[in-house]
Amino acid sequence: MDDVEIEDVDGEYSPPHRAPLKNQDISTVVYIGEFLAQYGWHLLVLTVGVYLLIQHLKKRRSRHSNHYTQPPTPQDADVVARRQEAMEAARRKMQEELDAKSAVFKEKQKQQEEERRKQKIEMWESMQQGKSCKGTTQLPQNPEEAGPSSTGLKPKTDKKPLRSADYNPLTGQGGGSCSWRPGRRGPSSGG
Repeated sequence: MDDVEIEDVDGEYSPPHRAPLKNQDISTVVYIGEFLAQYGWHLLVLTVGVYLLIQHLKKRRSRHSNHYTQPPTPQDADVVARRQEAMEAARRKMQEELDAKSAVFKEKQKQQEEERRKQKIEMWESMQQGKSCKGTTQLPQNPEEAGPSSTGLKPKTDKKPLRSADYNPLTGQGGGSCSWRPGRRGPSSGG
């Protein structure tokens, strides 16, 4: 009878049932042991991953902080100073050009205002004398001189007439393309 082995019917192994331990300190250790037996490999892989992540972040931070904490060399300071001076000179040059253009524009505006004022005075004087004011108004010939604020009318250009002089729509002749044509005779073959 000693050679007889007992097998489980379902084919699954079930550990022998243990009696609950009476000492609570040891029972905690047993529960921890069972937990590690079931999830030990998962915990090991997770711990190694966290460790490698922390090491990578430390290296990255030290490289990043060393890059910014290095004192600038005198050569770098000279290059930066030259660059800033060149930028400042370019800004000054652009500002001077802008100021010159602005002064020219203001001068043109003043001249135009003076001309308008003179024209108004001439118109007023001619009206006081009873003359027509149409002949005295002169619009600037150049559109750039007129400026964006002027509302002068453009002189009429010679326009081509839309039709020739001998066109008569009642005769059916002439340059028109519309003329009446009789429809086709006979039965329609549409259906």
